[in-house]
Amino acid sequence: MAEVTKLIHKYLRHHKKFPHVWCPGCGNGILLGALIRAIDRTRLEKDEIVIVSGIGCSGRLSVYVDFNTLHTTHGRALTFATGVKLANPKLHVIVIMGDGDATAIGGNHFIHAARRNLNLTAIVINNSIYGMTGGQYSPTTPYGSLATTSLYGNIEQAFSIAELAAMAGASMVSRGTVYHTKLLDDLIEKAIQKRGFSVVEVISHCHTQYGRRNKMGNAADMLLWQKNSAVRMEKARTLSHEEMKDKFSIGVLVDRDLPVYTEEYGKVKEMAKKAMTQMR
Repeated sequence: MAEVTKLIHKYLRHHKKFPHVWCPGCGNGILLGALIRAIDRTRLEKDEIVIVSGIGCSGRLSVYVDFNTLHTTHGRALTFATGVKLANPKLHVIVIMGDGDATAIGGNHFIHAARRNLNLTAIVINNSIYGMTGGQYSPTTPYGSLATTSLYGNIEQAFSIAELAAMAGASMVSRGTVYHTKLLDDLIEKAIQKRGFSVVEVISHCHTQYGRRNKMGNAADMLLWQKNSAVRMEKARTLSHEEMKDKFSIGVLVDRDLPVYTEEYGKVKEMAKKAMTQMR
């Protein structure tokens, strides 16, 4: 308990809008705890870190943490983060987004950040709904689910954030849940330390907007759903497609070494400087 108190006082801004705005039982608070534990384990100084967030429930996280922070417009968190990283490549930039923020209005930015292999860490909280902005369905809302914009059931197929990131070219892609907290701590720590674009998809829950409409119970019930539906990658690889139906894998999906955009861009700058010198 003393260690928890120490981390809270070290990494949270106590004069900033506490108690928080999240609903009681929301998974965002669990993710916040995992984030500060992971950062503490990296031994990075607070001034070496920039937390960037967008709009939505997840966007509030940057308000509460005592780092360099940037609260940006909807879907543009990665755009601002790219600018920060290019301006000062030494900074460790962590971007917090929701499933709608990252992959709907921010979808193109997400794909191209992965393709470029920017040296950033993207944490995408996937609760299958637009929580703060009205309960609309998002790109990860399951087929047939109810939302304020799908009163008779969602007729669009959901896609996998983690698989999208892997196919787009991210160096590291992992998936965790807010139920499996120790694993989530590890995944975030590894993502921060990875060179290149690292993505952590965090399966969470919105019992207020999604759970209530789809009769999934309260926050505890939805956490149990995560427990029962998640399969560790080591086991998932041994199961058939039919055995994995209605389940999802957790752990590290992709870990590879690729050219890092900021380093390659630095080389281009040096070549351009050399060419300009020779022209004089």
